[in-house]
Amino acid sequence: MTIEKIAAEYPDTELYIGGAWQSGAGQMEVVAPATGEVIGHCAVAATRDLDNAVAAALRGFRIWSATPGHDRAVVLRRAADVLDARARSVGGHISIEQGKPLEEAEAEVRFSAEVLRWNAGEAERIYGRVIPSRQPGERLMVLPEPIGPVLALTPWNFPIYQPVAKIAPALAAGCSVVVKPSEETPAGAAALTRALHDAGLPPGALNMVFGNPEEISSYLISSPIIRKVSFTGSVAVGRLIATKAGQALKKATLELGGHAPVIVCPDADPEQTARLSAEQKFRNAGQVCVSASRFIVHRSILARFTQAFVEATKARTIGPLINARRVVAVEELVRDAVRSGANLVAGAEKGTTPGYYFPPAVLSNVPPGARIMQEEPFGPVAAICAYGDLDQALEIANSLPFGLAAYAFTDSSDTAERLINGLEAGIVLINTFGAVYPETPFGGVKDSGFGSENGIEGVEGYLRPKYAALTRASLATSL
Repeated sequence: MTIEKIAAEYPDTELYIGGAWQSGAGQMEVVAPATGEVIGHCAVAATRDLDNAVAAALRGFRIWSATPGHDRAVVLRRAADVLDARARSVGGHISIEQGKPLEEAEAEVRFSAEVLRWNAGEAERIYGRVIPSRQPGERLMVLPEPIGPVLALTPWNFPIYQPVAKIAPALAAGCSVVVKPSEETPAGAAALTRALHDAGLPPGALNMVFGNPEEISSYLISSPIIRKVSFTGSVAVGRLIATKAGQALKKATLELGGHAPVIVCPDADPEQTARLSAEQKFRNAGQVCVSASRFIVHRSILARFTQAFVEATKARTIGPLINARRVVAVEELVRDAVRSGANLVAGAEKGTTPGYYFPPAVLSNVPPGARIMQEEPFGPVAAICAYGDLDQALEIANSLPFGLAAYAFTDSSDTAERLINGLEAGIVLINTFGAVYPETPFGGVKDSGFGSENGIEGVEGYLRPKYAALTRASLATSL
């Protein structure tokens, strides 16, 4: 399938409110990062559309929250089957709107179907509990209830996975959702919405709007109908969302930026670790919040690791960045690192190819004061530095305010235990980059946010406990 054919089939995206597709108040252009050309349009919501969306979400919540968990699970599983059947075509749309290779885009669609299926199972396993009573004839219970209509705000780097990571657990819990995906990559979220619609989701249980992010988030957070906000994006915007949600006394889940360290211990295989690291670093052109960014390598194997990393990097072919702004931002980080004393040992020589491409780059001997050691690059640049002992490695790894993901490679179980305990991150993976699944919690600490997506923790984030006591009427009368 050629890029021309995919572009020709790329759909325009409408709003989805109360179970119906709507044109909205206007349109925004959708640009293909690989060419810089307009491939379609995305509808823009007016204030009346936002009002209609939250009103529909309230109606949808009353229906969906009263739907048995088994029936909610049936809808989610049907939607997963629909996504799997459409994975190739939806993957093509994601590939052209976001820039990732078609294989990665199709894999994202299939993983999103897995997320739906796993949360379908959780819809059938939302349990309360009975608390032992202090007196006969009394029953004390904790009953989990859906928190209410939810606002989900999602970014562009995973156009279908980011929305499903919020929508699936919310629907499993019995909540309704108003989702505002990225206007730069609307087709992925639209495909998920269409799959749920075709699977029989009741009108209003899911609503989708697009438009100015700041205006829409502020307006919808202030709505008394919205009872929770879930946001994925930058730390700066996350602070604003948290402030607005706090002022409205609404629960929030924030999945914010990262700058993941990779500690490579002297007993690790430097060549194999470097190859795995390069593969992970340049996935989605480095535009991944858990992307390995800072490679902290023991000085005894630094030369071997760096050489192998450079070789693996030169063999990689990656897609474009999302827009021209990202290219400029990454260029500036590389220039600053070189001015600070780092060595540019691979990449960063731009060609004349149209689109927003930036060749994979590797920086060695990066000093701690370089911006790239402090700021999340969110692009195809790897920064390598050396350490002497494990205390120093942990100090470097934990020196930033971010704490989303951290990685380490070692052949020692004692060292691995120390790393798991010592790394300040919500996700710590030892000798692997790939142990993230629908059933494992995903969330950070420090400036990387709070709350979790995926796992049972993801569903619990959309529930509230209700304590209920029931006493026999005869006993109550005698008291």
